[in-house]
Amino acid sequence: MNKSLLCASAILALAATQAEASDTAREKCYGIAKAGKNDCSFKGNSCAGTAAKDNEPEAWVYVKKGECEKMGGKLTAPEEKK
Repeated sequence: MNKSLLCASAILALAATQAEASDTAREKCYGIAKAGKNDCSFKGNSCAGTAAKDNEPEAWVYVKKGECEKMGGKLTAPEEKK
């Protein structure tokens, strides 16, 4: 195997391990994202960074575990109205 390919594979494996570790220390927090600062899509928009206004109930961002409710957010998405 090519040394540079082996090195690249090792770097990607390390990055994936670090991402998994950091995800366990974070949680989704709904209702606190600022306009254009949400972390992912939700009903009514297509991707990260597209929230139209501050504090949309469906928009979420990752925060440090245990911090969401302290900031006035919710750990669960709002229920869809029927």
